[in-house]
Amino acid sequence: MTPRQVGRAFVGLLLALLVAMLSSTIVSNALPTILADLDGSQSQYTWVITATLLASTASTPIWGKLSDLFSKKMLYQLSIVIFTAGSVLGGIAQSMPELIAFRAVQGLGLGGMQALVQVVIAAMISPRERGRYSGYIGAVMALATVAGPLLGGLIVDSPLGWRWTFWVTVPVAVVAFIVLGKTLHLPVFKKQVKIDWMGATLLVGGVSLLLIWVSLAGGSFAWWSWSTLFYVLGGLVALALAVFVETKVADPVVPLRLFRNRTFTLAVIGSLSVGTAMFGGAVFLGQYYQLARGYSPTHAGLMTIPMMLGLFLSSTIAGQVISRTGKTKSWMVGGAVLLVASLFLLSTIDHQTNLVLMGGYLALLGLGVGALMQNLVLVVQNTVSMKDMGSSSSVVTFFRTLGGSAGVSALGALLAAKVSSHVSSALSAMGIEAGASGAGSSLNLAALPEPFQSIVRAAYGDSIGSVFLAGGIIAIATLIAVLFIKEVPLRRSIDLTENAEAAPVTGSAIHGVVSGPSGRPLAGAALTLTDSSGQQVARTLTAADGTYRLPAPPDAIYLLITSAARFQPSAVMVTVSGQPVRRDIEMSGAGGVSGVVRARGGQPVGGATLVLTDDRGEVVASAVTGGDGWYHFDDVPGGAYTLTVTAAGHQPAAVPLTTTEGEEATQDVELGLTARLGGVVRAGRFDRPVAEAQVTLLDEHGEVVAMTLTDEAGRYTFTDLPAGDYTIVTSGYAPVATPLEVVAGTPLSRDVELTHPR
Repeated sequence: MTPRQVGRAFVGLLLALLVAMLSSTIVSNALPTILADLDGSQSQYTWVITATLLASTASTPIWGKLSDLFSKKMLYQLSIVIFTAGSVLGGIAQSMPELIAFRAVQGLGLGGMQALVQVVIAAMISPRERGRYSGYIGAVMALATVAGPLLGGLIVDSPLGWRWTFWVTVPVAVVAFIVLGKTLHLPVFKKQVKIDWMGATLLVGGVSLLLIWVSLAGGSFAWWSWSTLFYVLGGLVALALAVFVETKVADPVVPLRLFRNRTFTLAVIGSLSVGTAMFGGAVFLGQYYQLARGYSPTHAGLMTIPMMLGLFLSSTIAGQVISRTGKTKSWMVGGAVLLVASLFLLSTIDHQTNLVLMGGYLALLGLGVGALMQNLVLVVQNTVSMKDMGSSSSVVTFFRTLGGSAGVSALGALLAAKVSSHVSSALSAMGIEAGASGAGSSLNLAALPEPFQSIVRAAYGDSIGSVFLAGGIIAIATLIAVLFIKEVPLRRSIDLTENAEAAPVTGSAIHGVVSGPSGRPLAGAALTLTDSSGQQVARTLTAADGTYRLPAPPDAIYLLITSAARFQPSAVMVTVSGQPVRRDIEMSGAGGVSGVVRARGGQPVGGATLVLTDDRGEVVASAVTGGDGWYHFDDVPGGAYTLTVTAAGHQPAAVPLTTTEGEEATQDVELGLTARLGGVVRAGRFDRPVAEAQVTLLDEHGEVVAMTLTDEAGRYTFTDLPAGDYTIVTSGYAPVATPLEVVAGTPLSRDVELTHPR
């Protein structure tokens, strides 16, 4: 795709991403109103969010794997259609169970839209340039994170009502669908594949059971109960079976070999708490500002602007700088430090915390999330090949969303327990039995008497700190993970020839064998090792047995370039640390055919025309010999061919030959000489030439070889005649038959005398 095409398609992707992110945040400020209208409870409040996150989380790796097998454009448009259907249905829900179900449909589409945006961008843009585009993605996420609650609040406070929080994204989704349909042009590589439905089912089932357990435990049933045993044991067994299946199938949904990639594994760990901070912050902050501080949905959205500004600035600036420098680690470490610090600072808030101080904490949270979120995906994409781009990107997104799903569920359960405890304590202090007031279960504060409203507001405000404290503890894992991610400069190419960390990648030297397609070792192949800046580190030639060895300083990633005559150059990424790295290279490429065309006497034949045809009769190549009789065909694939040679004064020849992929075939051709026969037909009495007399040439078996008419001077000519005995038959007067012998390579003249006039 051209830069202009990439830019237009990227606009469509940003529109789709904006819609996807808005769906996760626009409802947060509207939820108190929605639950009051549909008579919902705190557990259902959490489930409206969790249903979407659960569906998107479980489907994310499946979308990613499908993108490695089928058209990315078609899959992205399909995810938009599913998301739009869920949005329309969510707006017409008449009860909480209906709303939760339609939010799950939204989540299925959301999973594809969030996972595939990174995959599509990776197919268009190199990792080095992707840093800049990731900044734009982070900016859109920042906009959606804060604009969503603000827009949701405005809609709820307007005559439109809360249902339009679902419908407002539909027109944008339709526009994104149309824009991508017209501008996104990616190559489609059709593969004969068998989708791992068993692994996908087990993965979705296992994750779903565990997320449902986290969501319901402590509310619908106790943490230590038979229900807990069912969900936890069932989820773990399903995931264990999924791992077993993934090791046996040819195309697993989640290729487990990716976890041998250190960068990939650490990025997965880091993504978990980022998801918890991003989704949890958006969900519970809206509830805090409305229930604990008494602000309207619109004002609650405005209160999260500092977080949006921080996320916008860090993601945009980081993206621009990373594209120029190619380095990401310092940004990720800095982001992780800010994430941990901001969450611990937010853990100190209560229902009376100064709002300016809270704004500062939220700005730090936004700065941390913005510097981390997209870069965790980017560093993974930089170390995997295009064939694994969909799976690897979606798995990182999967764990980020999993962190959000589990985080919202677990933190929601923690918040509900804390609120219930605070309310019970306050009511007990007033001499009122908690269960009789209903204050702990309903989120419709307007339905409660004024004294109880104050108790519930204080309970929510004083409980929210424990949510951020738990998030801060989880975020420490992100800080540790990014500290151990190795700095790998972002490459400028879209794809790797080979996964940089798919094979053992340690050592102070690189060695192996270079061979052709047939497995035959190649001697004299040139190998060049370059570092991340393109500087040559070492160079060598393969030995007679195809072996090579290159010294390489440890703790770095190198580009190993191999070239050999008649073969396509090869380039692979190799990571070197503490032990020798073996990297065998198999070269691919077409061979050639060459030789000399000679006459039977051994003299080279210049100007001979050679035509090479395959076993279907198709012309593969043609050539003309030089004065030395030599010819050569380049880039001839391995197979069976017929070589046909023609030359003036020589008999045509056709010889079969077989070529081997990547090897040079030699085929000399010998051509037999031909003779020329000519003369004059005369009338015997007047001894004058006879024009338009018919002259027929017969071979020794009486078969007609050629036929001609004499010219005005009575001349006739036969050319390219093989050696042998012939008979000339003339007519026009009484027929005359003249026997003669033709010697190859010797011109022969024979006049014919006709004895009778016409």
